[in-house]
Amino acid sequence: MRIHRSSLSLSRPFLYKSSAAMITKNTSYSMFSVLFILYFSTNFSFSYGVDSITANKSLSGNQTIVSSGNTFVLGFFKPGKSSRYYVGIWYKNISPRTIVWVANRETPISDMNFAELKILDGNLVLMDKFQVTIWSTDVNSTTPNSVVATLGDDGNLVLRDGSEPRTIKGFWQSFDNPTDTLLPGGKLVYDKHKNTKQLLISWKNSEDPAPGLFSIEVDPNGRQFIMRRNRTEQYWTSGAWNGRIFSSVAELNYVFNISYVDNVNETYFTYSLYDPSSLFKSVMDVSGQLMQSSWSENAKEWNLLWSQPRQQCEVYAYCGPFGTCNQNSLSSCNCLQGFKQKSETDWNLKDYSGGCIREIDSLQCGDGSTFMDREDKFLINSQVSLPENSQSVTVRSAGECESVCLSNCSCTAYSYVGNACSVWNGELLNLQQLSENNGSGRTINVRLSASASQFSRTKKGKWVIIGAVVGSVAVVIVLLAIVVIVICRRRIRTPNAVEGSLIANIGEDNKSNIGVPFCTWESILVATENFSDANKLGQGGFGLVYKGIFPEGQEIAVKRLSSCSVQGINEFQNEVVLIAKLQHRNLVRLVGYCIKENEKILLYEYMPNKSLDAFIFDQNLCKLLNWKKRFEIISGIARGVLYLHQDSRLRIIHRDLKTSNILLDEEMNPKISDFGLARIVEGKGTIASTNRVIGTYGYMSPEYALDGLLSMKLDVFSFGVVVLEIISGKKNTGSYQSTEDLNLLSYVSG
Repeated sequence: MRIHRSSLSLSRPFLYKSSAAMITKNTSYSMFSVLFILYFSTNFSFSYGVDSITANKSLSGNQTIVSSGNTFVLGFFKPGKSSRYYVGIWYKNISPRTIVWVANRETPISDMNFAELKILDGNLVLMDKFQVTIWSTDVNSTTPNSVVATLGDDGNLVLRDGSEPRTIKGFWQSFDNPTDTLLPGGKLVYDKHKNTKQLLISWKNSEDPAPGLFSIEVDPNGRQFIMRRNRTEQYWTSGAWNGRIFSSVAELNYVFNISYVDNVNETYFTYSLYDPSSLFKSVMDVSGQLMQSSWSENAKEWNLLWSQPRQQCEVYAYCGPFGTCNQNSLSSCNCLQGFKQKSETDWNLKDYSGGCIREIDSLQCGDGSTFMDREDKFLINSQVSLPENSQSVTVRSAGECESVCLSNCSCTAYSYVGNACSVWNGELLNLQQLSENNGSGRTINVRLSASASQFSRTKKGKWVIIGAVVGSVAVVIVLLAIVVIVICRRRIRTPNAVEGSLIANIGEDNKSNIGVPFCTWESILVATENFSDANKLGQGGFGLVYKGIFPEGQEIAVKRLSSCSVQGINEFQNEVVLIAKLQHRNLVRLVGYCIKENEKILLYEYMPNKSLDAFIFDQNLCKLLNWKKRFEIISGIARGVLYLHQDSRLRIIHRDLKTSNILLDEEMNPKISDFGLARIVEGKGTIASTNRVIGTYGYMSPEYALDGLLSMKLDVFSFGVVVLEIISGKKNTGSYQSTEDLNLLSYVSG
């Protein structure tokens, strides 16, 4: 029962002037305070700390319920700058607000102050100001008068019989109706009797929780996860479940405990955390990627631990029709020349599904024999991945291929490669702009109207004229400057001076102190025989490693970073500058580097026995490592780590210590390599925090993986894992003996 304002109307004579009641001024204030508190506690159905909605209580406006442990909140919210309201669940003590479930994601309301969330006829119902049902749990209850909706500390909203214990499973729960987020304990289910699947479906954009384009589901036939665009086009799978792990994402076992259940009634996936006190979420993001993050209380932000697909451009048709995805660009999505964003507002909200539309005019129809001045033209787009759903046409030349497309009103593009003609009708989807050194790039000719082509050329033409004039003047000035510089430096010019412009890429502060020779691109091509497969030593997430031999006979290992490597220019600079200052017999020696356009090359001393993991995980090679040699390798690694932490001029945290980064020389002496992720700890400081948790799962310490706490303990933890792998000959992934031992650490401790 609510107490309305009228029932609290107290006249001033009653409060201050009633001598018959002998009420003093102080007593009057006390009474007013009590009544004031009573008014607000009854006028608002709940205060923080109440975790249930009952038959005689409801939510409206800013009212909320909070789980018993103060972890989750249920109430009304408005995403971003949107003017629409939703009922949702979010974390109580995390800012900015992180939504994990939305009730009315397809039916928002315009005013939360007149809306009401309540129990009605045994259901949890959302009604608007006209008492029209907006959303409902829509279940049948045998005891409608005793139904309550309770929010648990796991984020699960449960509709249950209030007379039964809370441990009894209710007849409806939000975990059975997920939106875009799967919390620990939640499930993704395939019901075999009803032939229905639960999906995690992304938001439409960052301010609209309506179902978006991307989803993930359980595939009972393949015993795997599948990601789809528009519920149809498959673009990623987890790999099959083998009873312990999903084959393509084995690293997940390090983060949490996975369960995949397949029985006569249903197939479902669920997971739980090794540390129940951690906050963790799996989200089908608007980017089309499944993102798994943990909350760092220290940094007060979410740390991204894992995402799939790893590359944004692997998401099918991420940039929409006539949009191109460029993994190496600051903006992942761009429109083809002659096209513009269909909705700039959507693109600003990272919703690229609408893609691009033509800038001006529609296409002409016909074979071009009439109105030649209005004939459609084709703009060349090179070094792209070709869209799917092409049609092959038999022709004798590129001109004939173009004519075939022109004669078809619905043809939008053609490609002529190796005497093969392919044409596309309608929208072009899943275009990717590839780097110059990617050998799979092709050329596609996109159809534009004649006026659109002229418009593009006109825009370019003005800048060409301006550029030509300015460029001519600049060329003269530059040439004069070069002549003066050459004359002045001719007598003191050295090979190091030639390398100056490229060394500058490493940074002005380090140019003079770098201490590592710069090698020319041509000399590296000669040493590696143009990166021939015969000289390939190995491959990792960073790229390829080749063996090279310089003319004087020096053997080197050439690390060629790929354009899509997780080791970018910052890591490259870090490794060159840092390792040049480190000298120890158990650290690999950097002998040179090279930068040329997109190519980033590191040259190391050659290790004939390659890396440690090649020995200890090989059934035959591991026999070459007796216990004495394994002890010597462990001791050598320990000396290298001790040098980094205490004895070097700089206190270094390696951050990626693992068996594949331990190289072995001709005498099987270990040398720590790959300092791209290393961090310098200033002064005597040993603890820091990072907003970017990077490294290799299985070797990360828990406080670093979950909270971003960075200290020398990270390397010590990694060293411990390496020692266990050396002794046992087993990797810290997968399961051992039983499904309870999900990694090497739990196997050993058990």
